[in-house]
Amino acid sequence: MNQPPFRTIDLLRMAILPALAVALTLVAGCRRHPNLEVKDGLVQLRLQAVVKGYYKQEGLDVTILPLSGYTSGMQVLASGSADFGLTASDQTLEAAARDLPIIAVDATMQHDPQAIMVHQGSPVHSLADLEGHTVAAQPGATWFKYLVSQYHMKDVRETPATHSIANFLADPNYIQQIFVTSEPYFVSKAGGDFRTILISSAGYDPYRVLVARKDLVEEHPDIVARFVRASIKGWQDYLRDPGPANTLILKLNPAQNRDQMAYTLKALKEGNFVTGPDTSGAQIGRMTAERWAATNNQLTALGVIRKPIDPATAYTLKFLP
Repeated sequence: MNQPPFRTIDLLRMAILPALAVALTLVAGCRRHPNLEVKDGLVQLRLQAVVKGYYKQEGLDVTILPLSGYTSGMQVLASGSADFGLTASDQTLEAAARDLPIIAVDATMQHDPQAIMVHQGSPVHSLADLEGHTVAAQPGATWFKYLVSQYHMKDVRETPATHSIANFLADPNYIQQIFVTSEPYFVSKAGGDFRTILISSAGYDPYRVLVARKDLVEEHPDIVARFVRASIKGWQDYLRDPGPANTLILKLNPAQNRDQMAYTLKALKEGNFVTGPDTSGAQIGRMTAERWAATNNQLTALGVIRKPIDPATAYTLKFLP
């Protein structure tokens, strides 16, 4: 299994979602179907706090649902307790292989900002150099299995990630899994040195995606289309002007600060994680069948997916511009 989907720490650390003020991680939406609850002319959807009213403009009332770190977001979504969720395309394919009724409807990030962080003096200069070293990582992470297979590693070890930089600062040999949008900021503030190596540099690069329940997609495609449209517009606007979203995020999560959020935005832009190579933002949300097929082939080769599936059952492109 890859790291658990929908965990608060992941979304807060990897990015701040655009017109969505990210404070918690579970995305939710319409009440049970087919009798959609309507209030004041708005279909009741629950996702994140809305900043600029893009969802309201689409007739959607969006709010936040919390999720325990010990709860499976995919199971919550599949059970009908939520309608939308934030995860990654590899996890979505794994869910499809388990016959969970979940489908990706757009890409919130074109590339994954996960990386490993080492000290400047580390002998590790590429992911292949991890042989003979210990990496603090999410237990059972699929990307780690991929690296072991890709580079035919015999002596690389995992230790559970702590989601803290304390061990890194204390140990010049420490190597840990991070998001380039988060941990380096705290290391810099603490006066530490670091280098980062993106996991995608090894060829393992799933999308970060917005997923929905299949019954919502099938029975109410208009709602999904409006939700996706507003979400993409929010990303485009956030990359241009993050101020309004950041103000609300600070209100919801005082532990954040503007300097940290500026660092995150800079890292997102420099890595083209949200936009892909077209920095105009025109490609935000886009997905391709080829990328999904490539990730599916990697998961199948690793044995993460044991039952062959058609990757096209895990996503749809019909809501994308």
